[in-house]
Amino acid sequence: MEFSEEKMNEIYARVMQKATTDKEFRQDLMKDVNKTIEKLIGEKLPEGTNLKVIESDPNYNATFVLPNLSTSEMDLDVLDNVAGGVSGLIIISVCAVAIGDGGGTICGADMGTGK
Repeated sequence: MEFSEEKMNEIYARVMQKATTDKEFRQDLMKDVNKTIEKLIGEKLPEGTNLKVIESDPNYNATFVLPNLSTSEMDLDVLDNVAGGVSGLIIISVCAVAIGDGGGTICGADMGTGK
């Protein structure tokens, strides 16, 4: 079973909203992200889902989430998925958890707000 892009966007929004105001939830995400998200949404994540969260660090202006390293040429289907947002969705999901205080922070990046 896989979640649709729409479902992942819904989960992303819920995680972001709660992580912005709930310190205990943020700590739980850092300890066991999959379990914490499953508790939030009330259902299991798809088999094999492996998520990682990072917390923004005020000592840095930005946090970059690097794409997977490509070691060979991609076929057109894979390239289409990358361009169409499948890989972007995964990165966004990771970044969703990384957003801290909602003060202009994106993917752990301080957008000049000083927060």
